[in-house]
Amino acid sequence: MTNDLKQRSRSITDGRDQAPARAMYKAIGFTDADLAKPLIAVANTWIETMPCNFHLRRLSAKVKEGIRAAGGTPMEFNTIAISDGETMGTEGMKASLVSREVIADSIELVCRGQLFDAAVCIVGCDKTIPAAAMALARMNLPGLVLYGGTIAPGKYNGKDVTIQDVFEAVGANAAGKMSDAELLALENVACPGAGACGGQYTANTMSTVMELIGLSPMGFNGIPAMDQRKDEVSFRCGEIVMNLLRRDLRPREILTRAAFENAIAGVATTGGSTNAVLHLLAISREAGLPLEIDDFQRISERTPLLADLKPSGKYVAADVDAAGGIPVIAKRLIEGKHANGGAMTVTGRTFAEEANEARESAGQMVTGGLVILKGNLAPGGGVVKMSGHERASHTGPARVFDSEEAAMKAVTGKQIKAGDVVIIRYEGPKGGPGMREMLSVTAAIVGEGLGESVALITDGRFSGATRGLMVGHVAPEAALGGPIAAIREGDRVTIDTKVRKLELEISDAEISRRMAEWKPPEPHYKTGVFAKYAALVNSASEGAITSIAHLRHSKS
Repeated sequence: MTNDLKQRSRSITDGRDQAPARAMYKAIGFTDADLAKPLIAVANTWIETMPCNFHLRRLSAKVKEGIRAAGGTPMEFNTIAISDGETMGTEGMKASLVSREVIADSIELVCRGQLFDAAVCIVGCDKTIPAAAMALARMNLPGLVLYGGTIAPGKYNGKDVTIQDVFEAVGANAAGKMSDAELLALENVACPGAGACGGQYTANTMSTVMELIGLSPMGFNGIPAMDQRKDEVSFRCGEIVMNLLRRDLRPREILTRAAFENAIAGVATTGGSTNAVLHLLAISREAGLPLEIDDFQRISERTPLLADLKPSGKYVAADVDAAGGIPVIAKRLIEGKHANGGAMTVTGRTFAEEANEARESAGQMVTGGLVILKGNLAPGGGVVKMSGHERASHTGPARVFDSEEAAMKAVTGKQIKAGDVVIIRYEGPKGGPGMREMLSVTAAIVGEGLGESVALITDGRFSGATRGLMVGHVAPEAALGGPIAAIREGDRVTIDTKVRKLELEISDAEISRRMAEWKPPEPHYKTGVFAKYAALVNSASEGAITSIAHLRHSKS
């Protein structure tokens, strides 16, 4: 039986009753010939507020050319996006994780409303990537994700630099180790053009995930933003999405258990962002798969660290492309029996078939990173990234802060000393709301020269650019009455990554006594999008997705 390529859009373009719809399409230039073809959504996350997504109009034009050449009719629409790097350390950062849900909702709404037959999602900054995957998983509509690509590294004093260096320079400046003029000079060269932040931070980590999980064509995402090859692969995405439609290959056939495990292995072997835990848990739930936080520990334990990438390593994402790209990493995972080669990808070929075409550059220097901690401080788990350079354990007195701003003030005010354990709470999905990233604080700690002697624990998140012994995603969060709310100034806290322990060194009885006296704080927002999000959001250990089921459960 022949697959009807217009089985969705036919009901909006065909027949007498749809004459008004056709009239409106014709008003903006579509012809009868256009409307007779499959309608393909081009979901573009372009926005003029950040370098990460600034160039996506150029790529969407190429994607649309490719769709037309392959026999489809593209229709582009836009979504919102929030810049993590620009909002970091401000109230605006609370919007970042919330935006993931809004982006996924908007893609789903337009695709369902306009009855598209397939979709290409063009993404850039951090939350746009998992949001696109979540939307495709929800709709189970033939489609793929194309990442806009990494920014080129900046040059400062003869070395490659990224936005991470600027964040850490703020702490160095506050400590008197860098002059105002030097800070300005670094600021002026760190980001030389369009593209997402240049290390194996969250955007490039999730770009890697999309290639290894099979939703992006392998080798496409890793090409840098301003490289001419990016235009070429954007065009080819048009052919690939039309082939997906002809084969009726859906996202949930790609997003299998094996695919998720391949993606987790990719995060571990590249020293990727802890945010990948949050986002993969969310995507799995949209795909109806029972992925759990402990799966990350199991897979990370068996996966060697391969890539020496920033923030803890030497190289940037563009160096990975020069070395042969993500396909080389995929090939190494297959060779080491750390990935399932039978997993399907959007090209219609298996993971192994794609990886076997990898071509590693001669003479390149680019060569498991995640640990899940549990204990009386984090019964639901906490996440730390180990990239081969961090201490394995730390015990010290708690320095307790109920907001990121309070912690930042203490760090830059030289109130944090060697040996301290900085606690930042009430920054979780519900408490923030929005689970802000703590890069401003962690980078300032490193810049102050305390990166090797201070640890940090939070129910918020970390940027992929964070380095050092930093534990995030602590669950349950403080706003839900998690034990992190019981910590008091000076309490001894132990982090031990070898035995995967996160402990508050007081008795369970004392924790219970303190929590019996605890009262939940007043919400920061009582109306609007943040209030809605706080009411609907699940725990970080569940991917911090929003759901009505969660709301009903909390009322029962």
